[in-house]
Amino acid sequence: MKIKVGVIFGGDSVEHEVSIITAVQAMENIDQEKYDIVPIYITKDRVWYTGKMLMQMDIFREFDNLKKYANKVTLTKIDEEFCLLKTTGLFRKVVDKIDIAFPIVHGKGVEDGSLQGYLESIGIPYVGSSILGSALGQDKIVLKQVLDSYKIPNPKYVWFYDTEFIANNDEIIKNIEKLKYPVIVKPARLGSSVGIKVAKNKEQLIKAIEESIKYDNKILVEAMVKNLQEVNCAVLGNYEYQETSSIALMKTKNEFLTYEDKYLSGGKGKKGIKGSKSAGMSTGEFEIPAKISNELTEEVKRLAKETFKVLNLSGVARIDFLIDTKENKIYVNEPNTIPGCLSFYMFSPLGKNYKTLLDEMITLAIKDYKNASKKISSFESNILSTYNGGLKGKKGKI
Repeated sequence: MKIKVGVIFGGDSVEHEVSIITAVQAMENIDQEKYDIVPIYITKDRVWYTGKMLMQMDIFREFDNLKKYANKVTLTKIDEEFCLLKTTGLFRKVVDKIDIAFPIVHGKGVEDGSLQGYLESIGIPYVGSSILGSALGQDKIVLKQVLDSYKIPNPKYVWFYDTEFIANNDEIIKNIEKLKYPVIVKPARLGSSVGIKVAKNKEQLIKAIEESIKYDNKILVEAMVKNLQEVNCAVLGNYEYQETSSIALMKTKNEFLTYEDKYLSGGKGKKGIKGSKSAGMSTGEFEIPAKISNELTEEVKRLAKETFKVLNLSGVARIDFLIDTKENKIYVNEPNTIPGCLSFYMFSPLGKNYKTLLDEMITLAIKDYKNASKKISSFESNILSTYNGGLKGKKGKI
């Protein structure tokens, strides 16, 4: 009997469309002799749908007109089974069931542990990082605080809340200017380079901060790495073992890798995967494997594994690095806990094709779920039978 994999994608995120691309590509490449794919699409207004039609990219170009052909559902547990329960009509019937969830979502509100928390609450096994790992990967400020505690190198920074900037921007700007221009301004919890700006003077800094505030209430400002070279290294694994991919050298004409570099370069109709019906993350601006020294290669891979483990990541995550080529210094930029295209193109040069990568991710999630199930998670007790506190006029203690 095939394992039923519920691929969850979309969501209320600025990276909604990127999630659709990544998910459709993955569904095209999951081994259908071994797995039965159940697509689960979350709209921007947070409504869940299922139906085989959602495996086709074309459907999303006119989804509002075609959604009447999909089932509006909720994921719940009924009699030890994980069911997609129809939410419309007279009868709330079960339209499908899944054995394991595969979140392929990007950005705040889904990738940040929100979706993982819901999956944990109903007890379903799922692919990828835990609530903690997902949250750490999404919040760039808490991420840097954790990296600092482990002495993992990352660029110097200043952070603040939007209200603090509105109330006392002079003091915040003074602290930022200690980093020296140029600096890079980021919303703390977005991805895909959305809302990120470079500031070379005070005027640009204020405009960049105002732009970031549109997206988040926590703002990060970093010193820009000089003589910059950006490289990525993906990691497959869990807390027990970590396997690194080839290293990708990012090529861009911009001051940092932009949203357009990641998803829109290469022209219309460019295919993300050989034989795929869906376009995807542009690989035309990558050099894989990166032509960097053996010493830098080994250090990037070591730091990738260490970062992956320290941040409690699992499944596939891509760790992004900044290199000062003059000083040969490596800095961790950020992890992507559910990277675009699941970084399949970084494992391909090592002989691991996309189908194999997806199979290993699902297998790893099942193993982790079984291991976690062996741990004690609750106690049998009669504490409520003796508790007499909490009611009006009653006093008691535990």
